[in-house]
Amino acid sequence: MSITYRGETFSGYNKPKKTPGASKKSAVLAKEGDKVRLVRFGDPNMSIKKHIPKNRKSFRGRHGCDKGTISRLTARYWSCRAW
Repeated sequence: MSITYRGETFSGYNKPKKTPGASKKSAVLAKEGDKVRLVRFGDPNMSIKKHIPKNRKSFRGRHGCDKGTISRLTARYWSCRAW
């Protein structure tokens, strides 16, 4: 099942994909309830070093990944999930 949304093809809802050559590193067609939104997130010029515990802890603390519930329709949710 592939979904075409605004000229981009996604493998499904809530499944991130890489976007090489775009302004952001990744994109996802987020669906929460009856709302659907295209969410782009991540800096394409930075590499993720999530295998280093100190980096992982700093990123998650800085972005508030462990505080309450985060909506799937935000870039914060998907960035935290990638980490």
